[in-house]
Amino acid sequence: MKKLPIGIQNFREIIEDKYIYIDKTEEAYQLVSNYKYVFLSRPRRFGKSLFVDTLKELFEGNKKLFEGLYIYDKWNWDEKYPVIKISWAGDLTTLEKVEDRAIDIFKTNQRLLGIECENNNNPSSCFNELIQKAYEKYNQKVVILIDEYDKPILDVIENVEQAKINRGFLRSLYSIIKDNDAYIRFAFLTGVSKFSKASIFSGLNMLTDISLNPKYGNICGYTQRDLETSFKDYFVDVDMEKVKRWYNGYNFLKDNVYNPFDILQFISNGLVFDNYWFETGTPSFLIKLLKERRYFLPNFSNIVVDKKLLSSFDVEEIDIEVLLYQSGYLTIEKMIQNELLQSIEYKLKIPNIEVQISLNDYIINYLFKTDTRIKDPLIKSLYYGKPEELRDTLMALFASIPYNNYTNNELKLYEGFYASVVYSYLASLGVDLIGEDVTNKGRIDLTVFVSDKVYIMEFKVDGEKGEALSQIKHKNYAQKYLDSGKAIYLVGVEFSSSERNIVNFEWEKLER
Repeated sequence: MKKLPIGIQNFREIIEDKYIYIDKTEEAYQLVSNYKYVFLSRPRRFGKSLFVDTLKELFEGNKKLFEGLYIYDKWNWDEKYPVIKISWAGDLTTLEKVEDRAIDIFKTNQRLLGIECENNNNPSSCFNELIQKAYEKYNQKVVILIDEYDKPILDVIENVEQAKINRGFLRSLYSIIKDNDAYIRFAFLTGVSKFSKASIFSGLNMLTDISLNPKYGNICGYTQRDLETSFKDYFVDVDMEKVKRWYNGYNFLKDNVYNPFDILQFISNGLVFDNYWFETGTPSFLIKLLKERRYFLPNFSNIVVDKKLLSSFDVEEIDIEVLLYQSGYLTIEKMIQNELLQSIEYKLKIPNIEVQISLNDYIINYLFKTDTRIKDPLIKSLYYGKPEELRDTLMALFASIPYNNYTNNELKLYEGFYASVVYSYLASLGVDLIGEDVTNKGRIDLTVFVSDKVYIMEFKVDGEKGEALSQIKHKNYAQKYLDSGKAIYLVGVEFSSSERNIVNFEWEKLER
């Protein structure tokens, strides 16, 4: 049984020490054969760094490492290229620290290439000199590999002014690549976010973005086939459908894929289902934006965006949907051809149970400032079809929310606030649900699927008594699910902004 490459991003170490390696050299071969300047965006801990290191060993001509892999008999191993590799790490919170890190990076590259820059104190000048001297010394064009190109910006994203300063530095540094086109064989940049060309990429308008190219949809991540072949010895007597629900579901227009970090941690922790990937990052900035913009959380289950939106990220005006997608909390459910607008759109979704539960638990704890102990009676009331217990549980939930969560930004008058609280708690149970569920008569506020039951829920604030349930019945929202074979519950929930809680809760079980 081959070893698990936990925390290893070094291609040579994985191959020589006989760790499991999922062959991505076919994608590498297609990339380097067809493009000169390439950009790839993927969420954190998705295997980008290992792919970058694979490219490094490939261009350096280390043939022995690639025995048995797709590219072995297709690559010209007689040609070796000088490689400049840039990987951002450490404290990048000030411009001085970013510049110091850049200087260290270029000193390391000088040592590895046997080159000395005359101006080591100016990163842009040194980068320019390094490219040209490497070309002259090796009589061969240079390969440039940049891992986490956006980290100096993302590390200070909550400080807009500092993020703009770091962005300006990177824009100037990366523009050196374009200035040295004649000396470059291939350049590859990878990161989490795709900044708009008007910001960081203004000097790199020749980049080909493969982030949403279906041919490269599996360039990072593990497929189901990978688990059933390369990892099969680790999944004996494991409920693979449950593994899929928990960790599969990321999609970049090819197959559904797993985040490698999740799978490796899942196996190494004794096949215990837990939120391994989610715990490696804190979405505090995202939660802050959700609160500031009073985001309607049920939208998480029904977001449609255009192609341009997914490929742009600006420090000055951050779009929540873009942030959710690029950071991995949302992924692509399907591509939609909008014939009316002659454009491409994407329907997004939360990828899997891990993200659904973990993100909503985080929202509950930090946005609504309540705890998750109420989850047990909540899921039981839904599972066993006991709406009266659902009512009591929800009333206890709203009674526990701190008073200032209502007074700030007049949230108590905001109908979306109440729906968002209910949505987050139900989503944190890991059940299937649809916010703003479209029917031919209108939109259901929230549809919840638990076991053999469907709950159709409507929310009202400071309305007429009985208005919520009446709307469900009048607009015949249940018709959409009459053929589902499931028991259907109609639930009207009415809130009072003065009492800050439920004042009327009505329900009916649909008789068919």
